[in-house]
Amino acid sequence: MINDEEMELNEETADIETPEEEQPEAESDKTSEELAAVKDQLVRTMAEYDNFRKRSAREKDALRAEIITNVTSKFLPVMDNLERALNSECSDENYKNGVRMIFDSFMETLKGLGVEEIESDGAAFDPNFHQAVQRVEDSDAESGTVVQTFAKGYKIGERVIRFAMVSVAN
Repeated sequence: MINDEEMELNEETADIETPEEEQPEAESDKTSEELAAVKDQLVRTMAEYDNFRKRSAREKDALRAEIITNVTSKFLPVMDNLERALNSECSDENYKNGVRMIFDSFMETLKGLGVEEIESDGAAFDPNFHQAVQRVEDSDAESGTVVQTFAKGYKIGERVIRFAMVSVAN
């Protein structure tokens, strides 16, 4: 049987919280803090990855445009020669048609890459797209108008691959 002393002792100890009862609550707070830290780290990592992905895509697009520009600029003299061949006199019509087909195929390939010809003859002179190599007096043309193109210019979007070399009216 339990005597009175033991009963009093049990009642006193029941009011006192033991460290074992505090421990689950402390562990819960610690776990919540750790969980919040891990969530914060995860959110930051996801944002960092998203920024990396967007930056990589922008760099890839810029690199693609740079490569197309560099390669196309190397082929422009070949295209100029094909165009000269088309404009020259030729007695063999089949030969001229063959050159025309090659030229057209080449132009379609360039268009597929986003390369466009810069408008020049009859257009207003624009130093962003034209390079004036000659100024001429022309009563038929308005001042500042391109009257003759010596070499065609090409661009990709607003990026100039080669400026059009032109003659401009005074």
